[in-house]
Amino acid sequence: MTMKTFLRILLILLCALSLLIVVCDRRVRDSARGRLYDDVQALPHQHAALLLGTSSKLRNGTPNPFFEHRMDAAAGLFRAGKVDCILVSGDNRHASYNEPMAMRAALLERNIPDSLIFLDYAGFRTLDSVVRACEVFGQNSYIVVSQRFHNERAVYIAVRHGIDAVGYNAADVRAPGAWRVRAREWLARVSACWDVLTGRAPHFLGEKIEM
Repeated sequence: MTMKTFLRILLILLCALSLLIVVCDRRVRDSARGRLYDDVQALPHQHAALLLGTSSKLRNGTPNPFFEHRMDAAAGLFRAGKVDCILVSGDNRHASYNEPMAMRAALLERNIPDSLIFLDYAGFRTLDSVVRACEVFGQNSYIVVSQRFHNERAVYIAVRHGIDAVGYNAADVRAPGAWRVRAREWLARVSACWDVLTGRAPHFLGEKIEM
């Protein structure tokens, strides 16, 4: 294979990948249109909020602003009387890494009653969190809490699974390095579309839990 042929093939592959990213991004955005809210007062009341997890700390040990803004948004949602309880869903694959417990601690610091916080330890991916909220925790409709870009994908997954979900957008992060999160999101949207197309299920379901 000549260098010219290699570069031509590489260019075709890059164009195909770019087109795939654009198509999946548009599909996710279209599914979430009209279902995302920035104003807490405009939100319809739901029994539960689904709070999506992320690490509470950055690699340098400082607080993760994405995490902090999500906790503030969930607490504000509860104080505004828009939800009766909060389901925190995140990764807990290792004993040393426990997103749900970190979120619970953060919500307790924000004066959310412990009895109204429910923990999903098997929210390994957004797909798992969204589907388990319905299949395991019995919520056929709920408010997703995360940053807007994440809410768009979560609502897309929910709608494709027949779940009536809306999103409440936590404050975005404009710190140096936040662009990496946006870059990962493009690929995550391709993955989400593939999961929906192939009917991928959560890693675990298990017994139902009443909220």
